[in-house]
Amino acid sequence: MVNNDHTFINGGEVNNHNQNFPPLVISYNEKIRPILDAVDKLRRLNVTQEGIPLPTIVVVGDQSSGKSSVLESLAGISLPGGQDICTRVPLIMRLQHHPDPVPEILLEFQEKSVKIIEESKISEAIGKATVEIAGNSKGISNVPLTLVVKKKGVPDLTMVDLPGITRVPIGDQPKDIYEQISGMIREYIKPDESIILNVLSASVDFSTCESICMSRSVDNTGQRTLAVVTKCDQAPNGLLEKVTTNAVNIGLGYICVRNRINNETYEEARNQEAALFETHPLLSKIDKSMVGIPVLARRLVEIQSVIISKCLPEIVKKINEKLNASIVDLNKLPRNLTSIPDAMVTFMQIVGSLKETLRRILIQGAFDEYENDQRMHCDARMAEMIDELSKDLQSSVKFSESFLVEEMKVLEETNGIRLPNLLPHSVFLTMLKRKVNNISDLPVGFVNKVWGYLENVCDKVLIDRCGNYPQLLPLMRKATHYVMEKTKVKFVERVVEMIEMEKITDYTCDPDFITSYNKLMGYRTQFLNSMSNVNCTLNVEGFGTVNTRHLSSVSANTRDQAYDLKMKMTAYWKIVLKRMVDCLALQLRFFMQKVVNKEMEMEIVNEVMVQSGGIEKMLDEPPSVTKKRELLQTSVRLLQESKEIMEKVMDDIVVTSE
Repeated sequence: MVNNDHTFINGGEVNNHNQNFPPLVISYNEKIRPILDAVDKLRRLNVTQEGIPLPTIVVVGDQSSGKSSVLESLAGISLPGGQDICTRVPLIMRLQHHPDPVPEILLEFQEKSVKIIEESKISEAIGKATVEIAGNSKGISNVPLTLVVKKKGVPDLTMVDLPGITRVPIGDQPKDIYEQISGMIREYIKPDESIILNVLSASVDFSTCESICMSRSVDNTGQRTLAVVTKCDQAPNGLLEKVTTNAVNIGLGYICVRNRINNETYEEARNQEAALFETHPLLSKIDKSMVGIPVLARRLVEIQSVIISKCLPEIVKKINEKLNASIVDLNKLPRNLTSIPDAMVTFMQIVGSLKETLRRILIQGAFDEYENDQRMHCDARMAEMIDELSKDLQSSVKFSESFLVEEMKVLEETNGIRLPNLLPHSVFLTMLKRKVNNISDLPVGFVNKVWGYLENVCDKVLIDRCGNYPQLLPLMRKATHYVMEKTKVKFVERVVEMIEMEKITDYTCDPDFITSYNKLMGYRTQFLNSMSNVNCTLNVEGFGTVNTRHLSSVSANTRDQAYDLKMKMTAYWKIVLKRMVDCLALQLRFFMQKVVNKEMEMEIVNEVMVQSGGIEKMLDEPPSVTKKRELLQTSVRLLQESKEIMEKVMDDIVVTSE
């Protein structure tokens, strides 16, 4: 802890036994001033809006804790106090030691700069500026005021004073004044770069202070919090224990002070403070490194120096990263098109890029462009849908269920005047037609599902390719949807034709049909024997156990014809299902290639260039793109200026160290 054997100057006069300005503070001022100026310039540029937090000393405290009085003592000026208007907006105080005996005081807000000639007018100027920002009511605003105080003897510090915490609205303050103030405070104290200067009244239990609760919510270890205890003269009992036991976990320690009372000059106040902590029977027991405004000033300068030095490399790094990212984003934006030929070239580039991307992911099966988006791994997703269709079709095979019952019904319904034991072709076709009808919705459902997926894929690629020209998107999407819908209709027609062909006749040249049929017929003897055994069951390889008990009373002729019909249909149905899946896969590939290689490009060009005048629309940059361009350009300018500021201060540091 810093010893209290140096002096501190307020109002241009020496406080402590007429010694000169403290050498320790002077040395810190000389080293830290250029860096602090650079950080303040970044603050004025509002670089925090780019997500770059700056090291900041944030002054917080409950209402009437003496916050304004502490700042007055540090700056040697009078500020609005109590319930007055200064508590309604953040007040950034930039204190700078100034060798000239005549102070320079500026009030900056909303790109205005007001020079204050007389120190007595500071409160009035702050009041007027606050009304201009936050209105005449007692509500608060997050728009800051910056008070620049260049004065002989003040420490080089930049602090942000925030409204005092109050739970009960006063006068015309909004009902949610507590929520507004606490939200503002948390916004300022949350960054790790913020040092919290927590002003506490000696007369209260520290653990119940709202400001302590808030600071602990973002700094539970207390490593970023310094406590200033005011009104020590009013509540000296137990203060020593409070600041030494540290029950509320203040990591940077405590400084006890006595603020100016009534019409005391700052010199008189400092003398009274020194006498109080020197002679009071209780307060004199507090270590001298923990008492007095001069100690507070040196401690704040020291902490500020450490936090700025610590944060400086990270600030430089973040500025460079944000600048590079903003430049990349700016370069990604489409250039302004000023002529029809330019628009034509850009349009054809978009169409070509769309076509090439669809060819890669739909035809060639590549997915490197969408590696992390499994929905865009089109080959794999379509293969999954085809496999699912195949499984659904195979589930239509009911070999063991009610064995031969369906075949016997068909034989009964198709019975006619003909030679006995002669199975006409119409019987097989009748049964085939029934089975095809039972599964006819599955191929059509597959087309709807897979084509819906392909439409989503096309939409995704379309948005990615013409996102920079949103005026084109509705026209290109209309053309794409038209082509996809037209092709889907054709696909469905082909599928319906395929289903109808399967119902018209039975044919295959696949030798597997005869092989399967003969193998199944080989179980005929076992089938006949099964009806005489106890269990009445038959085990057929590939189909499981078949119950034949219900067939014992059926005539042998009917039973034999039903068995023959069953085995022929089973062997042939295997061929039919395989043929359907193969045909659907081939048709899918065919229509995909047709759409990607020819029809989509033709329809898009026709819609944009012939039907809708889309080329002319490309010359009008959308407001959203214009706004984004302006924001990025502003961001780049701000970050470039910030980079130049930091490069200069870093160069100065290198030169100084050499």
